Amino acid sequence: MELPATFVPGFHDENEVRKMKYNDLGRTGLKVSQLSLGAGGFSDLYGGFDIEECKKTVHEALRRGINYIDTAPYYGQGVSEEVLGKCLEGIPRKAYYIATKVGRYEKDPPNLRFNFTAEKTKESVETSLRRLRLDYIDIIQVHDIEFAPSLDIVLNETLPTLGKIVKQGKAKFIGVTGYPVSKLWECIQASTIKINTVLSYCRLTMFDNTLKSYIPNFKAKHLGIICAAANSMGLLSSLGPPDWHPAAQEIRDVCTEAREYCKEKGVELGKLAVYYTLQQEGPDTVLVGMNSVKYLTYNLDVVNNGLSQKEKDAYEEVLKILSKMKQTHWENVEVEAYRKALKGQ
Repeated sequence: MELPATFVPGFHDENEVRKMKYNDLGRTGLKVSQLSLGAGGFSDLYGGFDIEECKKTVHEALRRGINYIDTAPYYGQGVSEEVLGKCLEGIPRKAYYIATKVGRYEKDPPNLRFNFTAEKTKESVETSLRRLRLDYIDIIQVHDIEFAPSLDIVLNETLPTLGKIVKQGKAKFIGVTGYPVSKLWECIQASTIKINTVLSYCRLTMFDNTLKSYIPNFKAKHLGIICAAANSMGLLSSLGPPDWHPAAQEIRDVCTEAREYCKEKGVELGKLAVYYTLQQEGPDTVLVGMNSVKYLTYNLDVVNNGLSQKEKDAYEEVLKILSKMKQTHWENVEVEAYRKALKGQ
């Protein structure tokens, strides 16, 4: 196997890197690891975090062949980027690709949650570079485009501003992210600015395969496909979802049943969820939030060794449990709540 362009002799564990599978991220020229590192948990987004543990996780992940990291200003309102900046100190810049986002910022008040204007976009990229302590970002993405007042502002302000930022050398490529896959596709088709990557989350999981039907369209446009949140933002994990999770009670209840079953069998549900998404054709990388060496080790084990027989048995049973779900998504739930909150301000 040819070593990836991110390989740095003396820094990487060559044997581990050779085990990792790398895919072309669309036509960016970047070869990314099949498993990538989400840094949302380098903040209070999913509960507590420990900076030293985050540092160890980043070092270990990169040394063992993961070469793609994703963050956003929204995660902890800048905390994730700040912490990641500290974690990357002393690591060769060549050893990783990094993606961050623009457009989504504060938790509250509602009128400060999102801002897709040209001015804010420009300012946000500068702030991200400063927090991350970097000269350039590999992929700059528009965060959760479905929350924009309309797609027009994304098409006429956000994306053209990112185009200028790429020309200035502050970012290499442009991406879009969001929950409704139909909205991502609509934006990609309408954009006059070249979009290089698409990040879809929670839509290629053990209970929701919506992304599958869009993969041929994305491939036809030569887009890099980043598939995030295999564990459905905690629904398919032993810890369970955070309080803010938008899923309806029925979805939560069925996932709780799957969680209880896995606990009883001594199997990590999150590991089964990551395995499922890794098996699917189409995504170039599966982006998993990890803020501890323990969970990193679980997930690298899935990539390198698959599941044990005990885990395979549990996996089949969990798929059966999840198939009871009548409603498998929460499209529009958050957007409607946001629009309502805006009106009520």
